Amino acid sequence: MSRVSKPYEIVERALELSTADGCVVIADEESSANLRWAGNALTTNGVTRGRTLTVVATVDGAEGTASGVVSRAAVTADDLEPLVRAAEAAARSAGPAEDAQPLVTGVPASPDFTDAPAETDSDVFAAFAPALGDAFARARSGGRELYGFAHHQMTSTYLGTSTGLRLRHDQPNGTLELNAKSPDRTRSAWAGRSTRDFKDVDPAEMDAELARRLGWAERRIDLPAGRYETLLPPTAVADLLIYQLWSSTARDATEGRTVFSKPGGGTRLGETLSPLPLTLRSDPHAPGLESAPFVIAHSSGDGGSVFDNGLPLARTDWVADGRLERLTTTRHTAGLTGLPVAPAVDNLILEGGGERSLEEMVAATTGRALLLTCLWYIREVDPATLLLTGLTRDGVYLVEDGEVVGEVNNFRFNESPVDLLSRATEAGRTEKTLPREWGDWFTRAAMPALRIPDFNMSSVSRGV
Repeated sequence: MSRVSKPYEIVERALELSTADGCVVIADEESSANLRWAGNALTTNGVTRGRTLTVVATVDGAEGTASGVVSRAAVTADDLEPLVRAAEAAARSAGPAEDAQPLVTGVPASPDFTDAPAETDSDVFAAFAPALGDAFARARSGGRELYGFAHHQMTSTYLGTSTGLRLRHDQPNGTLELNAKSPDRTRSAWAGRSTRDFKDVDPAEMDAELARRLGWAERRIDLPAGRYETLLPPTAVADLLIYQLWSSTARDATEGRTVFSKPGGGTRLGETLSPLPLTLRSDPHAPGLESAPFVIAHSSGDGGSVFDNGLPLARTDWVADGRLERLTTTRHTAGLTGLPVAPAVDNLILEGGGERSLEEMVAATTGRALLLTCLWYIREVDPATLLLTGLTRDGVYLVEDGEVVGEVNNFRFNESPVDLLSRATEAGRTEKTLPREWGDWFTRAAMPALRIPDFNMSSVSRGV
């Protein structure tokens, strides 16, 4: 058993066992470390490790190629043959796969394919934890309570195929969420950060930000539903545009089912979505937001195909200078739509050329505006317009002539991110951010704050 215990050996042995016409094996080695705290004191911490193995078997037939996919956790050498046979049985019992394509070839092997997996442990918090303790002390003396958690995960993915691919990617992923509450729990403020190693997060800076927001909330102002000039912080912009990215598949647009469908047929590619020079892009090599430079697909669906495993990824501009430039495609849907191959990449960056920070955008506000903290419970209402609804959370503040004058009630909103891009009048400075709503699935984002002159707060939300 020990002879095939290393991840690359597991991959090689599974490929050797395969009797299918084609085979893809993905080994994910994961380790994680976490800290949790409440009421200015650590409550729990822990470290976990695990392995998941995914086998994709392809079987050629007279009517086409079928695929079978089976994933299992905690796989040992004794589990390999049953897992491979299960994938082959699934392929043989399935009909031809609609997304069938020849397995990818010709990608140079990763030089570290045979190396041990990268790992994380509690040492990742070596500098962060003492700084967090200092933040607890400041919060306690300032009459506020801090709650939250820090999580760091390292995933080493080994991908091998019967066509000779031997690829490996190490993905660090860290998130920090910090919530400050007044002792009577009537006021709450949130801040979050995304990080690769916890060396670029500062609990003191975050605590100071939260203290300032709790101070703003000492004055309460009730406002009715309506359209308000609104400053969307980077985290809220990320949540909205991530959903837009997930909704931008070329096939659905071509078939007339999305906001990117052109009336009468075709897509809106080439249309101007924003008067601002906004560029929405993904890039696996973006500094600080690095992600896998090749496709890793554990299943097939609207946005990916197991047949594309190992396909190289590069920078892709989804929106360029305000114009819709690309829609996501697999090799299969690119062939169906006649559009370039453009697989999804696991990060998202919006740039608009702005230089102002969110604080500077607040200071430049004339008249009255709302400043949001974050959004949550986002749901789709209408795919044809990408109308979304959701709630504000942990602080909505009223800005009057460049000054925050108090906290207002929460709202339910109804907005389309595509419409928001068309109505935005200012984009601030792009900065790394943590999406509040989608942070469990998508953490690598960099966004500017956006100024929207007429954000639709459709109703007042009580008790949030």
